[in-house]
Amino acid sequence: MQPNESPSQEKLHELLKQFSTVMLVTHGAGQEMRARPMAVAGLDADCGMWFFSNRESAKVHEITHDTRANVVCSEGRSVFLNVAGGASLSNDPAKIEALWNEAFKVWFPGGKDDPELTLIHFVPDRAEYWDNQGVNKLSYLWQSVKAYVTGTTPHVQEGEQHGVVRV
Repeated sequence: MQPNESPSQEKLHELLKQFSTVMLVTHGAGQEMRARPMAVAGLDADCGMWFFSNRESAKVHEITHDTRANVVCSEGRSVFLNVAGGASLSNDPAKIEALWNEAFKVWFPGGKDDPELTLIHFVPDRAEYWDNQGVNKLSYLWQSVKAYVTGTTPHVQEGEQHGVVRV
């Protein structure tokens, strides 16, 4: 990666694929922000995410009034993502069919035809990540030890360990 080249959408997609549950943040009344864990029903090639929800839930009402949303992901001390974008609602039967998994029946006893079921589609426009997995973890540990011994701060590899992605 060249010094001023932005990290790729592919890197973001690879990181997002690791998460089956994320925190979906929506705008409640006034400026209140509300976060709740959501099972990821699907991940698009362009990093869009799909969630099943009850059509009368607070998050659905919040998205109806303000489409701005964030998705936040964390895996121990290794991977962190903050993804900003917009959310919309869909009742497309074909998309529901394509994303349906019997595990969702716990929340929607009527199955994929449950009248309370709706889809939330989150479309990112900007993401920031911190990735300390594999080789990046070794690099981070080395940089941390070096920083401790020399009284400096660790060097973070932009594009590998940290990056901002415009989607």
